Amino acid sequence: MTAPSSIPADLEKNKPSEPSTDPGQAKQNAGDTPVVSFEEGDPENPMNFRPWFKAWLTLEMGLLALAGSVGSSIITPAETAIASYLNISSEVAKRSFFTPGYAFGPLVWAPISELYGRKWSILPGVFALGLFSIGTATSRNAASIFITRFLGGVFGSAPISNTTASLGDFYHARERGVPMAFLAVCVVGGPTIAPLIGAALTVNPHLGWRWTEYIEAIFAFAMFLVAAFALPETYHPVLLRRKEARLRKGAGDPGHGPPMPSLTNIVTKHLTRPLRMLFTEPIVTCIALYASFVYGLLFLNLEVYPIVFHEHRQYSLVVSTLPLLGLFVGVVFALTINIANQPLYARAVMKNNGRAVPEARLPPMVVGGVMFSAGLFWFGWTAAPKYSWASPVVAGGFIGAGFNIVFQQCLNFLVDSYGAYGASAVSANNFLRSLMAFGLPLAARPMFLNLGVCPASSLLGGISCLALPVPFIFMKYGKKLRSMSKFAAKY
Repeated sequence: MTAPSSIPADLEKNKPSEPSTDPGQAKQNAGDTPVVSFEEGDPENPMNFRPWFKAWLTLEMGLLALAGSVGSSIITPAETAIASYLNISSEVAKRSFFTPGYAFGPLVWAPISELYGRKWSILPGVFALGLFSIGTATSRNAASIFITRFLGGVFGSAPISNTTASLGDFYHARERGVPMAFLAVCVVGGPTIAPLIGAALTVNPHLGWRWTEYIEAIFAFAMFLVAAFALPETYHPVLLRRKEARLRKGAGDPGHGPPMPSLTNIVTKHLTRPLRMLFTEPIVTCIALYASFVYGLLFLNLEVYPIVFHEHRQYSLVVSTLPLLGLFVGVVFALTINIANQPLYARAVMKNNGRAVPEARLPPMVVGGVMFSAGLFWFGWTAAPKYSWASPVVAGGFIGAGFNIVFQQCLNFLVDSYGAYGASAVSANNFLRSLMAFGLPLAARPMFLNLGVCPASSLLGGISCLALPVPFIFMKYGKKLRSMSKFAAKY
């Protein structure tokens, strides 16, 4: 952007001379880029926040993401009760419209975060999630439940898509691995622990299925209140625009600031960015296809848990959801693999003159892919009632760990690669994988019942093996694919 001739001297002094190589400092498109930059050691720069404050922000964002992820499955154990109440088939009741909302919501929330900041893209979504959860809890017919669940997914996706990219605002690439691992546990772990909560509420004669949504609303509103007062804005371009406006006002020149885009510009350039990145950015397309492939297989496998533990083993509703804790333990265990890769990644960054090295995130994916495939085979081969319940539960731990390792590194790779546009890259990934998570499970129950649990799980395991070479392909060609990008940071 060419500075107007009336720019005060303070602004000319702070005008950046060259683009930053740090993803957190990446600039927006020409036309809305501030002409100021953060000075060395500037306390307004989120990268300079104190470590304890960064940890607090990570915890806040993790809990915000948990509010969104819990909403996707807390009502799942209540499907039979809802079907009975509404006098509809169980198959209709099982069709969660929350997941399609997860797909389409980030297409709006990510561009908003890159235009108006992280806070304005997260908090309204969390508040609306609470409102629509209450709407579901008070519904009296199937249509209202489906509509409120879909809208809950649209708004609940806001923290899922934007907290991930927000970590890049205040963590350098070399130190982002550990906080990203924690955030991934909240995103992936939420759907594994929520059904246990939902089952306990559903079977309680004093509460019932409606309280699954009331509890979700209480959690969402509580996190909204905490974040409304304790979550600062962290997106660099928004902070720099504010700094520029403050400097101009102090210099007696309130005009000539960077203009905000017009409505037409917002619609044609910003709101369409995630879809444009999905279809025109080779690296986003490839990562999204890989992540969606693994995510779809995970959701297919989740549909077999009620069959194995509730129908075949005749466990009660609450007890039959306990095996999902095996998945959650696996999700948490994945932290150790990804944290172990952090020193190796930090050394790669040092060798690259302090700049991010997205391909150095990928080696744990190999381990994750093997664990995921092994878990699918193991689960299917030991799911029959003649085997101990412990065997498929431990197998579920391998499935959860394998998926979370892959999931974390996909997110880290996208944030490393796209910096200020990380939210749009992540939302493009969320869009495709959420559609897969909605569509594939519709075929899960007929597949497991017709083929049998062991053959069907073995089929999924065999299909998952097709993706085992993918991390090696990304390691070899990832840099070349990024060089073809119009949005990726140039390292």
